[in-house]
Amino acid sequence: MTETYNRTGPLMEATSYPEWAQQLIRDCSESKRRVVEHEIYRRMRDNTLSEKTMRIFLIGGWPVVEQFSLYMGHNLGKTRYGRHPGEDMARRWLIRNIRVELNHADYWVHWARAHGVSLEDMNAQDIPAEFQALNDWCWHSCATDSLAVAMAATNYAIEGAVGEWAAVVCSKSIYEESFPQEGRKRSMKWLKMHAQYDDEHPWEALEIICTLAGLNPSEELKTELRKAICKSYDYKYLFLQSCLQYEGAPVVRPRRELVES
Repeated sequence: MTETYNRTGPLMEATSYPEWAQQLIRDCSESKRRVVEHEIYRRMRDNTLSEKTMRIFLIGGWPVVEQFSLYMGHNLGKTRYGRHPGEDMARRWLIRNIRVELNHADYWVHWARAHGVSLEDMNAQDIPAEFQALNDWCWHSCATDSLAVAMAATNYAIEGAVGEWAAVVCSKSIYEESFPQEGRKRSMKWLKMHAQYDDEHPWEALEIICTLAGLNPSEELKTELRKAICKSYDYKYLFLQSCLQYEGAPVVRPRRELVES
């Protein structure tokens, strides 16, 4: 029988989790680092991304943002009340946070409009196939993997990286100040929301994963978790590298005019 895991230490400290989970974090750290320290985010922070690159970033990232609540709904369907403490924990957490993710889609639309990218542009997805790989992978994991593995691929890996790179973009005021004062708060809300509080979400997901897996999961499960997390990071890295192909020499853009929504 799987030994039950119950967290006793602080939520956002790796040492609060079983040794196998601490090793999992270490094993996936390089794949994560390539994403959160990517040149794209430094250029975005410094307002030196070309408009073409920014446009394709916003269009290409839209499916994951728009459908993230659907990934979570798919995982919610894997739970049954009272069957396992981890499933009960996942059930409550997913129900509570699905609405939050719905709001985040609204905020992404506002951000895109500030760059002259319409909802119609984003829904058309008139972009090369490599930009669709991350969304395809997330759907594949949520459709075929266990609850623990699918949450690791999405709520732990994707949300964890987002919180860190959003904090990079918001670490200076250069990008924020490139928007006109009127509409600036709305344009920055997606970034600000993720940089300020979403860092708790991946840790909460990790706690659920550890509760589902127990103190001594099988080698097979540990391998599945590692591969799923690293694939999410690697597909995100592919997305960012694809965006970079559209980038010329970094030139600071002039202050934007307010785009009517």
